[in-house]
Amino acid sequence: MGKNGKPTNSQMSEVDGPGWTFLWWILTSVFVPISIPYLAYKLFYSKTTNFKLQGKVVLITGASSGLGEALAHAFYKAGCKVILTARREKELARVKNDLLSLHPTVPTYPPVTLLLDLSKPEDIPKYASEVLAIHKNVDILVNNAGISYRGDVMSTKVEVDEQVMAVNYFGTVALTKAFLPCMVAQGGGHIVAISSVQGRIALPQRSAYAASKHALQAFFDSLRAELAAANVKVTVVSPGYIRTNLSLNAVTGSGELYGELDETTASGYSPESVANKIVASVAREKEEVVIAPLSARLAIGLRTVLPSLYFRIMERRAARGAAKNK
Repeated sequence: MGKNGKPTNSQMSEVDGPGWTFLWWILTSVFVPISIPYLAYKLFYSKTTNFKLQGKVVLITGASSGLGEALAHAFYKAGCKVILTARREKELARVKNDLLSLHPTVPTYPPVTLLLDLSKPEDIPKYASEVLAIHKNVDILVNNAGISYRGDVMSTKVEVDEQVMAVNYFGTVALTKAFLPCMVAQGGGHIVAISSVQGRIALPQRSAYAASKHALQAFFDSLRAELAAANVKVTVVSPGYIRTNLSLNAVTGSGELYGELDETTASGYSPESVANKIVASVAREKEEVVIAPLSARLAIGLRTVLPSLYFRIMERRAARGAAKNK
């Protein structure tokens, strides 16, 4: 080494010798052809796909917090006319004000907020009429609202199973059916169902939640096939853990509030990153989207290819959970 710790000319010659030149040639030959198209895609294609959404009327349920709030921002920034629904009027007003203040240059209609409780399906037809009176149609329905659950099967009241199913499945189905006629009449539309990785694989202590998401998956798979000829698209999104208050607001087997932030939830994806991926997937009209780490993707594949091994793994997980709760 020379003065100040810098390499001498002879040392630099060794670094720049034939071996390093060959290695550099290999690396650039392999990665440059890959990186250039990828960068071009990120810079141009992703923007042009979101451009397809401009002016679309998007109804988002559960838009007062978490992923629903992030979806409101993502669709609004894409130039959509957003209609935000939830049960909490004050939080909906906050989200609306945030959209207007944080994105003042977005060329779109002001957000609209409406109160909706999916656990009351008898109110949904009236609610649908109110929505259609605003923009005359709904182009994209994002079924995001839902509740989670923590508990074991034996100690869970049937009323809790019914509560989770009422919101996550029956309420979503009723809302979807309320808007299908207008989508078919206008020549097309897009239904988005925010399911979960647990709609593909069932975990211990999540029976009610996983069951509701499995039902959601099956319903929208059937709907996709039936309405393909009517140009109504269906996208089912299966995210892994997201950093939201979902576990805090989960119900237990007794029907009480769980009130804890799970470690898996706290370390999950940011709502914003998931929302951006969902909007891009909707723009590209993808049928299914799994937004989850490799471990969850492997579990989905394992459940299909080697179910017996998957069952053994889940048995051990259940045993650890039972021991922890003692």
